[in-house]
Amino acid sequence: MKLLKHNGSMDAHQLASELGVTAMAVRQHLYDLQEQRLVTFTEESRAMGRPAKMWALTSEANRLFPDGYADLTVSLIESMKQAFGDEGLERLLEIHNRRQVMDYQSKAPASLPFKEKLLAFAESRTAEGYMAEIIENSDGSYYFVEKHCPICEAARACTDICRKELEMFQHVLGDDVDITRGEHILKGDNRCLYRIKPGGTSV
Repeated sequence: MKLLKHNGSMDAHQLASELGVTAMAVRQHLYDLQEQRLVTFTEESRAMGRPAKMWALTSEANRLFPDGYADLTVSLIESMKQAFGDEGLERLLEIHNRRQVMDYQSKAPASLPFKEKLLAFAESRTAEGYMAEIIENSDGSYYFVEKHCPICEAARACTDICRKELEMFQHVLGDDVDITRGEHILKGDNRCLYRIKPGGTSV
């Protein structure tokens, strides 16, 4: 399951190669996980032979990964809405956002070369459970990929969290950096992917 979380969709042969076991053993395990509603598959056409089953985790499986105390967090968000209203919750999120920015900037200061700053930021996010990585593109842009969201349930309860998170990325990486979210776990994607271009040029 960790391989599927990290790599996204894979077929039985790919999983078997990574795990050092037979494809038959992998298929049996996948069917067991399917019965538990933890994995599902789509068929992918191949040049020769039958379509391949590409296996991926379900939203149910995400609950097995660190979730940042999801139930408690969601309950607190609902309580804050009742106690302070939407405007009060917005102010609390803004305070949290500023604290996050200060913490990340202390670990990924502006004085670092951009790529090093990006890597340091990804390391901090990974330490928090986001399974972050950087992919460098030939045009000078980067993909900032997060394969897990430990606050997913909280973000479902309060979509402003995701909006604030995008603002936080901007503050940490710099106002002259162009950042767009290309994939989003809350929209059904397997990961969150940000396209990042230093200097504000469109990606």
